[in-house]
Amino acid sequence: MQNYSLLNLGWKAFFQQQLALSEVETYSPARVFAQHRSEYLLLGEQGEMRLPILHSMPALTVGDWVLVDAQQRLVRELERFSLFSRKAAGHKTELQLIAANVDTVFIVASLNENFNLNRLERYLALAHEAQVEPVVVLTKADLCANPDDYVQQVRRLDRLLMVEAVNGLVAQSVHILQAWCGQGQTIAVLGSSGVGKSTLINTLLGAPTQQTQATSRGENKGRHTTTSRSLHAMPTGALLLDTPGMRELQLSDCEAGVANTFAEISELASYCRFSDCQHEHEPGCAVQAALQAGELELRRLQNYRKLQREQAYNSASLAEKHATEQRFGRLIKSIQAAQRKEKQGY
Repeated sequence: MQNYSLLNLGWKAFFQQQLALSEVETYSPARVFAQHRSEYLLLGEQGEMRLPILHSMPALTVGDWVLVDAQQRLVRELERFSLFSRKAAGHKTELQLIAANVDTVFIVASLNENFNLNRLERYLALAHEAQVEPVVVLTKADLCANPDDYVQQVRRLDRLLMVEAVNGLVAQSVHILQAWCGQGQTIAVLGSSGVGKSTLINTLLGAPTQQTQATSRGENKGRHTTTSRSLHAMPTGALLLDTPGMRELQLSDCEAGVANTFAEISELASYCRFSDCQHEHEPGCAVQAALQAGELELRRLQNYRKLQREQAYNSASLAEKHATEQRFGRLIKSIQAAQRKEKQGY
């Protein structure tokens, strides 16, 4: 990326309003363009900078804006207007940041045997929680005999949801996505491993920035190729944020996102006789009445329950870990204070 003007890097009035006059005169804004194991790559009007990751620093992610001093040292992080996060994969009880300050998210799914509405609803919940506009991009349309059927399935999830079926290898097919890719806009690309994200990104960028691998014939699955998060400049002036494919996406602190993704169930729940209705066997349950009347799909209700339980459990686990760490920190401080008093007594 050659033009390092703040506007081209995605700078907005939202960030400018956070700066004190003294900061404007003294420090420089920079954006996190890539995240590696031991350092962040920053871009600002002065060019590229490398920021070593230290334990004393706040947790940053690709898309974040920070202030740096003349020696290119971190001064502070600026407030985000959007943030994607998830519970870390596996048994780790910690929150993993995915991307920050995103305007639109392309949720990528492939038109083959891996197409899964439950998985799409999971990504939509993440997008709604971050308050970022989602666009569902269905790839490998050239390999599908009836792409319109899949498009209609997704549109039934939300009549206002934008859905596009494309051939990620053909620029003319992908051109329809440029409506969301104006100058200074930040577009995140999320999706499971092997759905064609890297191919789509290469076509959008007009250059082979990401490695790609062919779909496995035996399993009809693509292979995961992207291994780190990074921002890339598009010919339209937008910034494209790629993330590694997610084999596991655990929701946490996502109650509002789940409620928005299943808006019709949330609305029905407001008519239930009991405010704490679990929508199972309670009398006067409007959700169960809609299910029996054929107005609500059982699959959708089951996934709603699953995601609600998952985000509640993970949120509680993370809160408990945080409380435990705080108690341990207070214990350490009390021990240190006692030791200082003991030394002063001699």
